[in-house]
Amino acid sequence: MEAKKSKKSSITGVYKREDAVNKLSAEETAELNKYIETYLRYLAYAKTERRAYTEAVRLLEEKGFKPLENFKNLKAGDKVYRGYHGKTLFAAVIGKDAVASGVNVVGGHTDAPRIDCKPVPLTEKSGIAYFDTHYYGGIKKFQWVVRPLALYGTCVKADGSKVNICIGDNPGDPVFMISDILPHLGQAQSALKLGEAFSGERLDVIVGSTPVPAAKDDDSVKEKVKLHVLQILKEEYDLTEQDLLSAELEFVPQGMPREMGFDRSLITGYGHDDRICAFAGLQAMMDLKKTPQKTAVVLLCDKEEIGSVGATGMDSTFFENSIAELCVRQEKNYSDILVRRALEASSMLSADVCAAADPMFPECSSPNNMPILNAGACMIKYTGARGKSGCNDASAEFVGRLRQIFDKAGVVWQVGELGAVDVGGGGTIALFMSRYGMNVIDMGTPLLNMHAPSEVASKLDTYMTYKAYKAFFENA
Repeated sequence: MEAKKSKKSSITGVYKREDAVNKLSAEETAELNKYIETYLRYLAYAKTERRAYTEAVRLLEEKGFKPLENFKNLKAGDKVYRGYHGKTLFAAVIGKDAVASGVNVVGGHTDAPRIDCKPVPLTEKSGIAYFDTHYYGGIKKFQWVVRPLALYGTCVKADGSKVNICIGDNPGDPVFMISDILPHLGQAQSALKLGEAFSGERLDVIVGSTPVPAAKDDDSVKEKVKLHVLQILKEEYDLTEQDLLSAELEFVPQGMPREMGFDRSLITGYGHDDRICAFAGLQAMMDLKKTPQKTAVVLLCDKEEIGSVGATGMDSTFFENSIAELCVRQEKNYSDILVRRALEASSMLSADVCAAADPMFPECSSPNNMPILNAGACMIKYTGARGKSGCNDASAEFVGRLRQIFDKAGVVWQVGELGAVDVGGGGTIALFMSRYGMNVIDMGTPLLNMHAPSEVASKLDTYMTYKAYKAFFENA
């Protein structure tokens, strides 16, 4: 009697997150590498939110985008942008459908954790000149000491003219640094908790150490090193100490983004969070070949790292006002209700990075629900903290629609959340956009070293984030 053959399991649809690097075709791998080169050029320049804005406007205008104020009436296919305070940017490709029927938004932020200068920055202590600082965003303070820093910023003089500062990243530039105590004398520091060993008031940056030549032997002149720094600022930038009162000066890590690893599969640099997603959204919109059905909008905002506050943050009315501007130029019978309906009928990918599982810190991960490197762009249904406090929790219907879009477009994607329950938490601009009633979900690139001076992303995940945003614009 013939033995019965065993039947294989017919179960399908099992979810498995896996490395997808070697599954790309040669053609798509070439596209990936081309995109990475473009992104790294952007990241090398956009080391502050102002420079990110300037570069984005340059790229938009190169692709035929024009200021929204230039348009009296808008029609399908028009390419427009609207800036605010040189930091926050709204850009759109007008779709076939009326704006009042809703738009598709990819929104990210271009500010990043850094070391800001205080309003009166220059000081001298025991023959060393410092810039007094106040850190910006969530940082581990110890990561910023004893590493070369570059200084970027804008000073507004009494006559209203602006002087832009960029020192540290050009060949031959000096760099700056925050000092730390040597281990031989650091026993007391080592006994402290990590969060207490480095205080914010000790993050002052060394900017000079020699006295002004004209008064080096004159004991009646006080703070000679400070005076020397002021002399240099005057000679090289025509700035006085009073001009520093109306300045935005930021210390950021010195150096350019680089490929990482023997296989060059990773990229490391300052400000991946969140310029990696902001740029992906911008490039995806600029690369649209056809007029989209719904208006495609990219939003590059400021102040996310400190709560999205202020005139250039997403807690302002900038986005709402920009949608109103579109409606005014498209509707003959404009009314406020049109704007409300447009906002409510819209969909958004909150383009922000997510924390990749780090094998060196398994206790912080939720094993089956953490994004991993090289498994694609990651969809985060909710962020928040503890019991989902302060989160936007996307609907199952919206997640289902996005699944269809990404799978059809060949996007490599994964799902995840922000670490193990009760370990920590965080948020993005999703919370501020979902209040309009629109569908919003976080989707972005997984990172290692998030908020550190040098963050790490995989090339595949970076490219798939761009591909996901483009598919969303084309098909949502």
